[in-house]
Amino acid sequence: MSGAVTMLSLLFALAAGFVGGAMNALAGGGTFATLPSLLALGLPANIANATSNVALLPGAGTSAWAFRDELGPVGGVDVRTLAAITFAGGLVGSALLVVTPSKSFDVIIPWLVLYAFVVLAFGKRASGWLERRVTIGRKTLLSAQLLLGIYGGYFGGGVGMMTTATYGLLAGHSPRELFAPRTLMLAVANLAAAMVFTLAGMVRWTACLPMLAGAIVGGWAGAHVGKRLPASWVRAWTLLVTGVTAIVFFVRAYT
Repeated sequence: MSGAVTMLSLLFALAAGFVGGAMNALAGGGTFATLPSLLALGLPANIANATSNVALLPGAGTSAWAFRDELGPVGGVDVRTLAAITFAGGLVGSALLVVTPSKSFDVIIPWLVLYAFVVLAFGKRASGWLERRVTIGRKTLLSAQLLLGIYGGYFGGGVGMMTTATYGLLAGHSPRELFAPRTLMLAVANLAAAMVFTLAGMVRWTACLPMLAGAIVGGWAGAHVGKRLPASWVRAWTLLVTGVTAIVFFVRAYT
């Protein structure tokens, strides 16, 4: 019986990794497939969060590689600059998770995801309104990128969606245009956090390895499917995932 349960757990982790990797490639939010699955397998919240981060890293890297030909500046800022800032922020955020209880962030998370939903829904119009009235400079985008990196290292749930929303607001890009830079930033933040979590001994490898394998295949599949999807479909999917995620986290935090 224990052998069957173990095999079932491995297959469950593998499937959750595939879904999470595909979600990250298409719209972000892969953590919302992997983290609940790890919690269902009995891992403590902080260990599940760290394990999820490491498991999604190769899938994010696979997606970023698939989109490499589409990489370009975001709001006039070179992606290498944004990646360096994301890596530094990811180190800071993951170090904070190591030394503080992850539950302390539970009440804030729903509001951050709600922010992503609102900006995604109205970001294009808001961006146009802002462009006609103010000039958004590099410092604003760089500051926002640092905060995204810290959040990505600390929790990471919805950071892909939040990156899409933030870039849309500050740089006026559509979700489809942001496949490449968003997946790259996700991979960089995951890499920084994975280094810290691994050194801190917070990764449950028996659950991580099958989930990691699934995320690699899911990330590759999602990236190649995403290249063929119309921008309107990507936008609709992004809004759906973000909205459902916000509801789930509000229920989880306040009920």
